[in-house]
Amino acid sequence: MQPENFYYDNKIVRNFGIATVIWGIIGMTVGLIVAIQLYHPAANMGNQYTTYGRIRPLHTNAVIFAFVGNAIFMGVYYSLQRLLKARMFSDVLSQIHFWGWQLIILSAVITLPLGFTTSHEYAELEWPIDIAITVIWVVFGWNMFGTIFKRRERHLYVAIWFYIATFVTIAVLHIVNSFELPVSSFKSYMVYAGVQDALVQWWYGHNAVAFFLTTPYLGMMYYFLPKMANRPIYSYKLSILHFWALIFIYIWAGPHHLLYTTLPGWAQSLGVAFSIMLIAPSWGGMINGLLTLRGAWDKVRDDVILKFMVVGLTAYGMATFEGPMLSLKQVNSIAHFSDWIIAHVHVGALGWNGFLTFAILYWLIPRIYKTELFSKKMASFHFWIGTLGILFYAIPMYWAGFTQSLMLKEFTPEGMLKYPNFLESTLQILPMHMMRSAGGAMYLLGVIVMAYNLTRTALQGKLVANEAAQAMPLAPAYTIVKENKWHRRLERKPIQMLIAALLVILVGTFIELMPTLTISSNIPTIVAVKPYTPLELQGRDLYIREGCVNCHSQTVRPFRSETERYGEYSKAGEFVYDHPFLWGSKRTGPDLAREGQKYGNAWHYNHLMDPRLMSPGSIMPEYSWLITQTLDTSLTRRKINAMRALGVPYAPGYENEANADLNKQAKEIAANLNVDHIKVNSNKEIIAIIAYIQRLGTDVKANKTANK
Repeated sequence: MQPENFYYDNKIVRNFGIATVIWGIIGMTVGLIVAIQLYHPAANMGNQYTTYGRIRPLHTNAVIFAFVGNAIFMGVYYSLQRLLKARMFSDVLSQIHFWGWQLIILSAVITLPLGFTTSHEYAELEWPIDIAITVIWVVFGWNMFGTIFKRRERHLYVAIWFYIATFVTIAVLHIVNSFELPVSSFKSYMVYAGVQDALVQWWYGHNAVAFFLTTPYLGMMYYFLPKMANRPIYSYKLSILHFWALIFIYIWAGPHHLLYTTLPGWAQSLGVAFSIMLIAPSWGGMINGLLTLRGAWDKVRDDVILKFMVVGLTAYGMATFEGPMLSLKQVNSIAHFSDWIIAHVHVGALGWNGFLTFAILYWLIPRIYKTELFSKKMASFHFWIGTLGILFYAIPMYWAGFTQSLMLKEFTPEGMLKYPNFLESTLQILPMHMMRSAGGAMYLLGVIVMAYNLTRTALQGKLVANEAAQAMPLAPAYTIVKENKWHRRLERKPIQMLIAALLVILVGTFIELMPTLTISSNIPTIVAVKPYTPLELQGRDLYIREGCVNCHSQTVRPFRSETERYGEYSKAGEFVYDHPFLWGSKRTGPDLAREGQKYGNAWHYNHLMDPRLMSPGSIMPEYSWLITQTLDTSLTRRKINAMRALGVPYAPGYENEANADLNKQAKEIAANLNVDHIKVNSNKEIIAIIAYIQRLGTDVKANKTANK
């Protein structure tokens, strides 16, 4: 048998690498603008398309799917070819994958600032883009498995296990979380409502972190770290335990994002239990990585690339210890909705994902260009400024989280809230937000320096677009000796590996989701809860468009500090017509679940016109365009029909009367504003959003009054 000559495709690796750097700078720049707006709201320059609510999802999508996503594909395309000793299955599929992914990101850049959003965190993109994501993900899987099938190395290394699990799990997550009923080209309603929608979203949201930000990076760690250190991975057996335990346990942990909400208690308890267990496999991966450097720690002192890897792995260990701790109810009651969570997320994102990406770029680019890194001093500067950036980002956010949560929970000796006005806690933590933005700027500066360094590296070398390689063809038959146990055999069978990974993640998925989705007793109904009026429904869509859910929650937890401040704690039945749910994950402003009729229409008008008129010191942006923009009622009929199809009990034929009712309610609100000498046409968007806000919580208040 003669060795075969073939060529690795480095061009596709280069393309994804360039996209990683460009989108990284863009995403982090948007993040810096978002951070500045939290103490200087005028940073949006009065533009409706750059408010915090609209560009915060742009920042998260750009960093997760553009920066990290392109980095994943860069690492996978480089390592997969070399582990399998084969060129990618199809150059055409590689190009479709690359350009398709960039177009998806570009569509997010356009649609999110325009207000086209589902409001689902990390899944804000509307239904046409969801379809495009599905198609491109299939192209990626087709290319990956086609390469696996034509491999010249029978054994599938541990990195490939993680790539396979990533592909199959992200496919399941994306499809299940994207069940939407389209209303127009860029408007849809989630099929699930209220508690069910919340459970599906955070099953997705948590596992998007697990299987997009974690498992592919672990796969790349298992490939690139031994290469960088010139050491074999510490333990093969530990990698087996790490892989299967991680993908089995992770899928259960989503409900810890919904503790003390109206999610059934059994689901919350499952989320907590599995979150605690998650420490073991997570730290198993970190330990396997760090112990790979045994005998090579002298290299870490001198090699900046290994420094990035070590700090990245350490950040992974810190984040995966803190995550389970945050799932404990006592800790969660303080941390949830606060800046503590922002600190936790960014330790993982900046440390784990960011630093591993930088290490791979610094290692990979010189190799595919057959040259040396342009400047090791610049890379060292990047490491230290990036590390300081993480510290200046995370520490103030931890401080802000502790401060705000404890202020909001504090009572006077007389039993009254010490800080009844939410804004008092917001003003107290502004200095921490300023420090956070300084840390973000430092981190971004390091990325810009890296971009320059890598550009100069590429310019001084020449891309080896098709790198020559040689390997023996795969033998048609082989013998399994006794010491090759069941897992060794599984490592030779990619389809069986795919099926096994799928079955493992489906166990937790079905046990957690199906009872809540199918057993009605899990969501007790409330007779007083009625569907939204057409005007309120339109106002709710404007609330979603403006991204208000990014700053305001709509769920009151059963804590005395919250019921004293906001009103009666939330019930599952009050959300049955909410497509999608709008509970939020961060309180930059107060909860709005009981906001209805708390203030007059004039108060809300002035608050939206200029928040500082009604709340001095507020960091909320102005929404003056709501006063001038005319409400689009052309879709009212479709929206009513869509809601009825989803189970909302609008009467048959009501879609024909909806706009008449809408206009009647709008004129009543406009007339009420006129009493306070505020003249505004009843067809303006501000009327609809006032109608929606004034409805919040009133059904529950009415039910309480009726039961007295």
